[in-house]
Amino acid sequence: MAKYMNTTCSYCLLLLLITAAASQSTVNTLPGYPGPLPFKLETGYIGVGDDDEVQLFYYFVESERDPRKDPLIFWLTGGPGCSGFSGLVYEIGPLAFDVVDFDGSFPSFTLNPYSWTKIASIIFIDSPVGTGFSYTNTSESYATSDTKSTEDNYVFLRKWLSLHPRFVKNRLYIAGDSYGGKITPMVARAISEGNEAGLQPRMLLQGYIVGNSRTDANKDDNEKIPYAHRMGLVSDEYFELAKSSCLGEYVNPDPDNIECKYALRLVNECTKLVNNPHILEPKCKFLSPNPNYSQRGPLFVEDDPVDDVLFMSTQDDSLCRNYNYASSYVWANNETVQEALHIRKGTIPDWKRCNKSLSYEYDVESVLEDHRLLSEKGFQALAYSGDHDMSIPYMSTLKWIRELNLTVDDDWRPWTANGQVAGYTQKYKNNQAYITFATVKGAGHTAPEYKPKECFAMFERWLSLYPL
Repeated sequence: MAKYMNTTCSYCLLLLLITAAASQSTVNTLPGYPGPLPFKLETGYIGVGDDDEVQLFYYFVESERDPRKDPLIFWLTGGPGCSGFSGLVYEIGPLAFDVVDFDGSFPSFTLNPYSWTKIASIIFIDSPVGTGFSYTNTSESYATSDTKSTEDNYVFLRKWLSLHPRFVKNRLYIAGDSYGGKITPMVARAISEGNEAGLQPRMLLQGYIVGNSRTDANKDDNEKIPYAHRMGLVSDEYFELAKSSCLGEYVNPDPDNIECKYALRLVNECTKLVNNPHILEPKCKFLSPNPNYSQRGPLFVEDDPVDDVLFMSTQDDSLCRNYNYASSYVWANNETVQEALHIRKGTIPDWKRCNKSLSYEYDVESVLEDHRLLSEKGFQALAYSGDHDMSIPYMSTLKWIRELNLTVDDDWRPWTANGQVAGYTQKYKNNQAYITFATVKGAGHTAPEYKPKECFAMFERWLSLYPL
């Protein structure tokens, strides 16, 4: 990131660097939704890189309340390689597919009454390059990494704000979940350092939000076994054997430790048929491990090849959440849809909700220090987790927060929505900075997909500085 942090580019020069390759289009109607959209949607491309060779596509939804005063959210979906459109229609955006009546033909939309755009403007980005409709014309530019993705997102946001000056004075929050939650604090740190260096436009960064987020792959995955034990999936005897023989190291144990290997095999027999994204939901029979998976790598917690998902429509689709994702493949690969979104023809031959073939280097092991620095600088943070997610257990999120050695400002307690317990929360303080931790009861990976009403209540209260 030093390359752009040392730049002395003035605001006027920045505007000159935003070439004609950038584009933005207002979208008033979309196939699948009857009549005009009841919210303001813009789509477009912004070029990043030395010659704007990388074209990052975005969806921007203005706040449905007061876009002049409401905060601006920059949303990073996980993967890496999952489209911002997934976050828009399956998590926090104003549209949702009608999955009940979907039969494999062209899908229709319903409105999400718990959209975060009710109170905030949100940019959903297809990042890194190769995700969704983002593309590059040079094969070598498809190679990316944690640090490159962070730099591209930071430059994208500077350029986007330069093209949308009416939002420069809005409060800004960076947000992301799953693997996007790992990139989120890195982008927030880049913004903070850019502001300190005097780069324009100056961004009014207030804080950041991470949900079910990756922080440190080994540490995150190491909490799966304690979590499985806590949730009653592994017996006391098996857990104590693993704990004592593996010395708390379950991801990379000593290869010569036979007793540890035996204990981990017992644990695996108890958990291998459990659905990691939500331990109470079925593990669909077409799911299979990603052959390219590495512990430091992607978080493709579900496998949703469209042919397999559509095949599910004739059998137990109501049991498999993955079937819900089929709508997005049918919709986004439609030529009329791509015309409505103003997609550049010939750039993306086959849209995927999550591109699992990215040329991606996982070159940042941990973002704990990014969290620490942001806390020291006074930025507010919300870290939430679905408490039935075993792909990144809530215990992992709680552990990295506690490693920051902050002061507990509000003890562990339930938080409610509509008079019911919606989860549990604990608040930590570092001078004027707060990190609010929250579980979302009954939610999986990622929480808003399972509990939209509760997550909206959490988001609204946190933005308003109101205790959960």
